Amino acid sequence: MKMSNDPDLVSVIRLTTSGIASKMGFTMEDIEDLKVAISEACTNAIKHSKEKEFEVKFLVNESRLDVEVIDQGIGYDTVAVAEPDLKNPKTSGLGLFIIKSLMDEVEVKSCEECGTVIRFSKLVGVEE
Repeated sequence: MKMSNDPDLVSVIRLTTSGIASKMGFTMEDIEDLKVAISEACTNAIKHSKEKEFEVKFLVNESRLDVEVIDQGIGYDTVAVAEPDLKNPKTSGLGLFIIKSLMDEVEVKSCEECGTVIRFSKLVGVEE
């Protein structure tokens, strides 16, 4: 689904995520984790995209939900981005760290001036 870069529309994406995850049999805790992860990924796309829209894809399988958030933003060097310093946290820049801490798998593809794809997965019924 293509979305305009309007921060108010993140709630629509959260509701869509919740509906899909609920139908798949995710626990309420996992649904909340998915909603936080999608919010963080969409916020990054809105903040860094040079286009007026970004795309969200949901890939539903029997045992997992894969989500992709794709933007045509400025991109970044994924190797150069360090893990955040949790002893001296900043007020921003924690989005990817949060996504990684909540999801079972996370993959980021990005290059400068060609945009970013954040893909994350959550497995159904997996206890942590």
